[in-house]
Amino acid sequence: MQMRKIGLIGGMSFESSVVYYRMVNEAVRERLGGLHSAEVLLHSVDFQSIVDLQKSGRWDDAAARLADVARGLERAGADCVLICTNTMHLIADAVQAAIDIPLINIIDETAHRLKAAGIRKPLLLATRYTMEHGFYAERMKSHGIEVMVPDADGRTLTHNVIFDELCAGKVLGTSRRALVELIDKAEAEGADAVILGCTEICLILDPKALPLPGFDSTAIHADAAVEFALGREDVRRAA
Repeated sequence: MQMRKIGLIGGMSFESSVVYYRMVNEAVRERLGGLHSAEVLLHSVDFQSIVDLQKSGRWDDAAARLADVARGLERAGADCVLICTNTMHLIADAVQAAIDIPLINIIDETAHRLKAAGIRKPLLLATRYTMEHGFYAERMKSHGIEVMVPDADGRTLTHNVIFDELCAGKVLGTSRRALVELIDKAEAEGADAVILGCTEICLILDPKALPLPGFDSTAIHADAAVEFALGREDVRRAA
């Protein structure tokens, strides 16, 4: 069969991009057997340059940067594009508008999986930008899902674990326990699941070993890319 080429916009951080690459190729090998692997084009950006734009609120500049990367992947032959980070889906619509191939949206794919499982009120663990800027909650709400986020201290804790530890390759048991405590608290407040809503959180939390059902956005996104590469047509685009 002729596989479609998957275009990955990675490097945000490269720690999670490694996970994407492994998951995509493992899924193709599992489904096709033998020594099959995915047709992948990866453009890994310098994360520090993106973080600088995030911190200064220059989201239009970030959108222009990722749109340029997406156009490059399209010119190189990619049949779809994935932004390998939840946070930068804040500007996903702008990136989709810059290309003629589908941008597979991580929020939509996660919402689809939550709805299939009957989840309606999940806790979102993610960067401060994803938890506080509204774009994630609004898109989830369009799917009938009302996300919860930790309180201010919990959001700061989660954000710092992501940027200061996971993105730097550090996985600490103390941080894992602290995140699980946030999940315990959310369960007591009515949460019925937890979204690992940052592509690095799968490095520290096992979605199958949590107080609530866990949904790993990285795995869900990678799986959607493989489905598309092997023939799925109904991808959930950014726009």
